[in-house]
Amino acid sequence: MARQDLALTQEIAKLDKFDLLILDDLSYVRKDQAETSALFELISARYERRSIMITANQPFSGWDAIFPDRAMTIAAIDRLVHHATIFEMNVESYRRRAAYAAATSLSDIEDDRDKQQPEKEIATAKDNSRPATLSSEIET
Repeated sequence: MARQDLALTQEIAKLDKFDLLILDDLSYVRKDQAETSALFELISARYERRSIMITANQPFSGWDAIFPDRAMTIAAIDRLVHHATIFEMNVESYRRRAAYAAATSLSDIEDDRDKQQPEKEIATAKDNSRPATLSSEIET
């Protein structure tokens, strides 16, 4: 939008007051030519002057999906890695791990509830003075 309003340079200059910009999940959403061009201008404007921290779930070899223009992809990566410290995290997603833990915890709670349910039925059956066993209560 800033490019359409002929204000991209001013908008990038506003971001220059920040020592660090964090671009999280850069490769998550596919961008069009205008968006990647603006992103490239931001990277270029900050190159060797200000810091950018980027998280992406794609290695640099997959960044052709981010920047549709191959030359722009190479130029952006070149600027980003020139003075960079790169952390490659080949670990399981913490979100996936948390979801698994929550599902396992929920499953444990449901298992505990299922284990307690026959006991309640047995107690009810005993209160009604009818014979009951654990196996017969589970079958019904």
